[in-house]
Amino acid sequence: MSQVVVSSRSGGLQHEVQTGKHSFIADAGKDVGGAETGPDPHELLLASLGACTSMTLQLFAKRREWKLDHVNVVLTEETIEDPSNPGKKMSRINRDIEVKGDLNAEQVDTLKKIADKCPIHKLLTESKQIVTNLCDVGVESSGRVG
Repeated sequence: MSQVVVSSRSGGLQHEVQTGKHSFIADAGKDVGGAETGPDPHELLLASLGACTSMTLQLFAKRREWKLDHVNVVLTEETIEDPSNPGKKMSRINRDIEVKGDLNAEQVDTLKKIADKCPIHKLLTESKQIVTNLCDVGVESSGRVG
């Protein structure tokens, strides 16, 4: 089970992200009150998908001893009309993958299919459940923060 701890820092929207042995800053854009000292949450989500996609392709090719030299994944997020709900908006993630190496057309086609099997792609597209627990540390019985 993975665990990530995100803690607010004093003032602004800057947060420290701890992921096991690594830590870094996440922040928001200046347009919403952040200082842009680190990636924003949407960029972190896209980065997770891109890194997982590239790693999945590299591991797959390595197991098959394919000559995959380089993977480049460019991700963008945009808001579009929801085709299932007229008048409503939805997010669309565009993932452009460039592979370089001594690969034939069949191998490239297989890698495209494998990209959708990366664990983060599955997490984002398959059924999921998010359970939220609000811990009351520092909250008085009246409900006010103390």
